[in-house]
Amino acid sequence: MPSDLEKAMESLILVFHRYASKEGNTNTLSRRELRDLMENELSNFLKSQKDPGTVDKIMRDLDTNRDGEVSFEEFVSLVVGLSIACEQCYQLHLKKTGVRK
Repeated sequence: MPSDLEKAMESLILVFHRYASKEGNTNTLSRRELRDLMENELSNFLKSQKDPGTVDKIMRDLDTNRDGEVSFEEFVSLVVGLSIACEQCYQLHLKKTGVRK
C-alpha cells in the first residue's frame, strides 16, 4: 500500500499530465494548459492574487529554458514554492494559537 507521500507524488504527476495532454507536447504545459491547471487546481491561490497577469508572470518565472512551455521539472518548482509558503503560514498559525507540535 502506498504511503501518503507516495500518493501525493503520484497525484502531482497525474495532475501535471492531465493538463499537459490537452494540446501540443504531452510532456509540457503550454501557457493555456498552465492557466487551466492553475484555475482548476490552484483556484484559491489565484483568487488571492490581485494582479490579473499572475499566470503570465508565473509562466515566465517557471520557463527557465525559455522554450515557451513548462516541463514537469519546471512545474515542480511552483509546487515547491507554494508548499514552502503554506508551511510558513502554518508555522505562523501555530505560534499565534500557541499550539505545540
